[in-house]
This record gives sequence, C-alpha cells and structure tokens, in this order.
Amino acid sequence: MSLRINDTAPDFTAETTQGKISFHDWIGDGWAILFSHPKDFTPVCTTELGYMAKIEPEFTRRHCKLIGLSVDPVDNHKRWASDIQETQGYLPSYPMIGDTDLKVAKLYNMLPADEPGTAEGRTAATNATVRSVFVIGPDKKIKLMMTYPMTTGRNFDEILRVLDSMQMTAKHKVATPVNWKPGEDVIIAGSVSDDDAKKLFPQGWKSPKPYLRIVKQPS
Repeated sequence: MSLRINDTAPDFTAETTQGKISFHDWIGDGWAILFSHPKDFTPVCTTELGYMAKIEPEFTRRHCKLIGLSVDPVDNHKRWASDIQETQGYLPSYPMIGDTDLKVAKLYNMLPADEPGTAEGRTAATNATVRSVFVIGPDKKIKLMMTYPMTTGRNFDEILRVLDSMQMTAKHKVATPVNWKPGEDVIIAGSVSDDDAKKLFPQGWKSPKPYLRIVKQPS
C-alpha cells in the first residue's frame, strides 16, 4: 500500500535506543518527525544526526518529537551515537529505532513489502531508499514526506521552516508563499470567500490578483 499526505501514519511497535515503543502512543498529542538512514556508521547521516541533536530544542519548543530509524540493531545505534558526539559535538538524545526485520521500512514504503531477509548483510546501497523524512501531526496523519539520495545531506532547517508553516496554517485559514519565513506575510487560503475573509482579516489585505490575497502573519 502506498502512502500519501493525509494518510494515517502506520502504527508499529519497535525496539529503540530508549526501549520499546508503540509509535502512536509515543507521539501522544503533539507532532513527530520520523527520519530514516540507510546504515549506521555512514558519513552523511553522521552529520545529519549530529545536527538534529543540535537543533532538537527548537523542535521541542514546537511540541514536536524526533525519532530516527536505521535497519541496524539498537546496540549499533548506541555505538554510533558516540561517534556522532565525537565528530559533530552533539549527542543524540532522541530515540533511534532498530528496524532489523525491516518492518517499519516496509510499512512506510521505504523498501518493497516483499523485500526478503533481515538487516543482516545489507549495505547502505541496498538500503538507499531508507532515507526519508515523515512529518506526522497530532491527528497521526502524514503531513509531509521527503526522500533524499544518499549523497545529499538533508536540510533540517527547511524541515523546521515547514513545521512552522504547517502548525500556523493548521490554526489559521492561510497558506504560506514561496520561501516564506516566520514573521513574513502570508496568503489567505483559497477556500475562504471574500465575505468570510473580511470577518477573519478586518484589517484588509493586498490583492494584486483576486485569487492572491496577502495579509500579515496571524499572531
């Protein structure tokens, strides 16, 4: 089964570096980011996990939990964490899933459902598609999906920006324009009529075109 935005994120139980979790229970009533890695002790992912450890307080401030995944065993994750701290200066404090039976990778379409075997003997190349980011809302729905090639480090500042946009647009009937950053002007959602917009935005809006209604970001 393929996954799309607004599908319910598949639930699962798994061993992590912080013990066994049930994913939906672990998410609770906040947001969550699941980000996966092809293999432990790989160079690009080492930099990524270190950076996520550095900026985790920003996600926490937004009521968003982080959880990593690799198909390697949890014990490997713990040893890898020491390398991450040594080379990147930050120790991951978020949990890392040990997906040795490939169950979660298959649930999230990162590997084919009929992929045989376990993590044993697999390489980063055979796990190339296990390099995704899923943003999941408090309703347990998938809000964003991104998959990167192995040789390109992910931009987690962009994930933080997108989270800011999604959290704001979930509360207010607005959308964010290209390259939007917090504090900049936003766009009244197309689903809002002009009559309703007058009630929601009594200060008015700029409208270079009838379908493009620009307002200050709601507080």
